[in-house]
Amino acid sequence: METLSAAVMLFLIMDPLGNLPVFMSIMKQVDPKRRRKVLIRELLIALGIMLVFLYTGSSILSFLHLKQEAVSIAGGIILFLIAIRMIFPQPGGVIGLEPGEEPLIVPMAIPLVAGPSILAALLLLANQEPTRMVDWTIALFTAWLPTTVILLFSQSFHRWLGERGLVAMERLMGMILVMLSVQMFLDGIADYLSASLH
Repeated sequence: METLSAAVMLFLIMDPLGNLPVFMSIMKQVDPKRRRKVLIRELLIALGIMLVFLYTGSSILSFLHLKQEAVSIAGGIILFLIAIRMIFPQPGGVIGLEPGEEPLIVPMAIPLVAGPSILAALLLLANQEPTRMVDWTIALFTAWLPTTVILLFSQSFHRWLGERGLVAMERLMGMILVMLSVQMFLDGIADYLSASLH
């Protein structure tokens, strides 16, 4: 696979446009003056996690005696819980934060940006062609940069959509996220059963 093709694939898996409603819903609870700093921090954490996984993912999973399927199942469960809160809003937003409280790592860095799908893709790239780690690192940065730009301008989308439009979009994306999380969970179960039978 070419570096550019890998970058496009990783960008599509990160899905910044699809994640916008979730990010905006989470950021509503954060002090407006802190939002950009919090977002940049979470995106940098996500990048760090993806780089660590690219270079050491197989070793980490082996050391902890974890299978790739476990990453998918856990990510599916977390995303499902977030999706339910998007469809049926509760005080504290989609992750139960108090007003002014800031999210840390979960769910913004993991699993929304550095989710099971992207970690699996990075693991696949690293295992298929381990001699091209520099190319895969460039591809990851190339995908992460536009994702960061899109998410940093989420407030512009907020102004454009308005509060009611954002609520409607959030609930619609919640429904889609339920389906995606269930699929992620089922894929993990199917892969686990398939691996267990062989």
